[in-house]
Amino acid sequence: MGEASQHAPRAGRATPRRRLLATAAAAASAWRFTIVPRHVLGGEGHVPPSERVALGGIGVGGMGGGDVGTMARLGAEIVALCDVDLERARGTFEAFPKARRYRDFREMIAAEGDRLDACTVSTPDHTHAVAAMAAVQAGKHVYVQKPLTHTLREARTLTEAAREAGIVTQMGNQGHATDGARRTVEWIRSGLIGEVREVHAWSDRAGRLWKQGIRRPADTPPVPDTLDWPLWLGPVAFRPYHPAYCPHAWRGWVDFGTGALGDMGCHIVDHPMWALGLGSPHTVESRITLDGAYLEGETRNFDSFPIAAIVTYDFPARELDGKHFPPVRMTWYEGGLMPPTPAELAPEQKLPDNGVLYVGTAGHLWHSSHGGMPSVSPALAEAAKAIPATLARSPGHYEEWILACRGKGATESNFGVSGPLTETVLLGVLAMRAPGQRIHWDGPGLRVTNIPALNDHLHIDYAPGWSLG
Repeated sequence: MGEASQHAPRAGRATPRRRLLATAAAAASAWRFTIVPRHVLGGEGHVPPSERVALGGIGVGGMGGGDVGTMARLGAEIVALCDVDLERARGTFEAFPKARRYRDFREMIAAEGDRLDACTVSTPDHTHAVAAMAAVQAGKHVYVQKPLTHTLREARTLTEAAREAGIVTQMGNQGHATDGARRTVEWIRSGLIGEVREVHAWSDRAGRLWKQGIRRPADTPPVPDTLDWPLWLGPVAFRPYHPAYCPHAWRGWVDFGTGALGDMGCHIVDHPMWALGLGSPHTVESRITLDGAYLEGETRNFDSFPIAAIVTYDFPARELDGKHFPPVRMTWYEGGLMPPTPAELAPEQKLPDNGVLYVGTAGHLWHSSHGGMPSVSPALAEAAKAIPATLARSPGHYEEWILACRGKGATESNFGVSGPLTETVLLGVLAMRAPGQRIHWDGPGLRVTNIPALNDHLHIDYAPGWSLG
């Protein structure tokens, strides 16, 4: 890492970057963006060198490598890459041989200085907030994979810090940019299926892609030579390395991930919250498999998330677009659980493995995860076709962010949108600590009002040397 700090800032970088930040500050506050033809972002040859976004990638193995590669195809200049696992990140390092390499994102941001305009953060959930906050405090635009943070307090703190910094932000819930998501919003708000008081959302990820309801491993295999284990742990209290955590299965562990609800909720819950303007729920309640994460005598050990869970949110009535919308109960299912199939579906039809079902007074609407194109009750299909498009279409999820970093438009999953969404998702995760108890939630105050002990889990005590700034 030492060689990276020896490079002097490139001539001419500071002035264009200050101009980018000034224009982006205004763009970040907007909710609409200019739709630019895709050929403008078609490759390096289409982006003037003075407008190229100098990018640093934090966490560049797996999904992070895909994020960096996509930004590069959209014209970003990849100047620095950071990962604690050299083997997992090897393909990305080799794809961008000119990029300076780091293990610690704090060193990367400090050493690169004005050479960087922006950062992507694609680490495990437990380091999203500390990495993103380091970028925000350095004045860098930031793209963060979902969920935005690991804890509720982190989500609120990071959202407020980004707003104050005036930088361009985006969270990685790609489906927010799709035509399917917009069609869902347009159909729901048109009244196509009548009043919606009941929503069901679900995911099959828990147990299928990683294990839950399991004990912490007792053996202590050696740490791979290519992995910096203390840096991988970051702000979380030390524990011995084990491949049960890293690099693939961390989502099922409470200290590192947010389970299926955190993993997929930001993709799936996003659309009903948008379409129905749900805001913050006032109550939430969970039901989990009887062993919970697992039981040790009479004590519940919450090392890993439960095998399966149902989480019920209650949202109050609200005004939206000058119309009154009634209270909504939204129920989340995971671990193989799903709502009943609507009666009007043909025998050969079934609900998607991950998706949302809206129950209206005039019919049903459903769609898959990641902004899938919606379907409606057969009797409403012709009426749905006649509903006009009223929302501006997106040039693309990643395109939005690159354009906004260049001062051309704004992002629609900015932290002002994705921060509150993450809070709602993480509130359901919090509810799994008190199954069977209805939790009363003060959204503006970010606190549980009826079970004070749960407020101890709104954040974690960071390990020495780590903070949110």
